Amino acid sequence: MHHAISLESLRVLHAIERKGSFSEAAKALFKVPSALTYTMQKLESELGVELFDRSGKRATLTQAGLILLNEGQGILDAAERLEEKVKQVESGWETQLTIAKDTIMPNKPVIELIKGFCCLDKQVEITLIEEALAGGWDALYSNRCDLAIGVTGELPKGPYAVHQIGEIEFVFVVAKKHPLADFIGILEGQNIKQYPAIVVADSSRNLPERSSGLFESKQVIRVQNMMAKRDAQVQGLGIGFLPLHLIESQLDSGDLVAKATSLHRPAVPVYMAWEKHKSAKALAWFIEQGKNHKWF
Repeated sequence: MHHAISLESLRVLHAIERKGSFSEAAKALFKVPSALTYTMQKLESELGVELFDRSGKRATLTQAGLILLNEGQGILDAAERLEEKVKQVESGWETQLTIAKDTIMPNKPVIELIKGFCCLDKQVEITLIEEALAGGWDALYSNRCDLAIGVTGELPKGPYAVHQIGEIEFVFVVAKKHPLADFIGILEGQNIKQYPAIVVADSSRNLPERSSGLFESKQVIRVQNMMAKRDAQVQGLGIGFLPLHLIESQLDSGDLVAKATSLHRPAVPVYMAWEKHKSAKALAWFIEQGKNHKWF
C-alpha cells in the first residue's frame, strides 16, 4: 500500500520549518532547492491539500502543514528510536526487560537500580511488575519476567540461577488503638485468634500457591500487596506479621506497636533469580549490579 507521507518528506518539511527557507533547508540536507520543492509539491499533490501558503514573499505553513509538522515529529522520533533498537539488538542489547519485584521488597532500591541503568542511555524498555509469595518464581517459570527480585521460599529446580540479596526480619504488630496494643505479656494463640488476620494474596498463576505468616483467626482478609497490608494494620482492620524494614517509621511514630508472641516467624532469606541461559547485556548488567546493591 502506497502512502503519500514518507519519512523523507517529513524530514524535508521539518528542515524547511527549522531553517526558515527552502534554500537553507537544502543546504542542511545537502540537496539542491529544486529537489525540496519537488518533494513538497509531490506531497501536496498526493494529499490533495496545500501545505504552504505561497501568496507572500516567504512560503508559510498552512493549517494542514502545521498539523503534518507536529504529528510528523512523533513519527520521525519513533523511526529514530526504531533504528537505535535495531542497531542495539545487533550489539547484544535486548529491547525489552521485565523485572518482577516481590511485594516484600522496598521500592526505593529497585528504582535506584533502574535509574542507574538509564544512565547507560540504552534503548531498553523496562517493565516493573509486582508479585507476591510464589508469584516471583511463577513469573520466571511462565516467562513473564527476566529477573525476579525478592523471591523467597524453597528454591525451585530447573534452569535458574539465584543470588541471596539479604534476609528479612518479621515483627508481629497491631495498631496503636487496637485492643491488643495494651496487652502485657506474650500473645498466645487464644489471644490472637479472635481478631481478623491481614494477609497478602499469592500472585502465582501456574505454580502452587503459598501461604505465609498465617495463624488461626476468626477471619482472614486478603490484600494484593505488602503496602496494603501495612495500611490495613495501621488502621486497625486486623493484625499480623510485617517486614521490619517496611514499618520502621510506623513503629517510631507509634502508629504500629510490636508485640511479643508465641507464634514463631523466623527471618527469611531473599534472593534475586534469573534463567541461566539468558545472556543479553541489559539483564547481565542488572544481575551484576544487583549482587552488590544495597537492598535494605
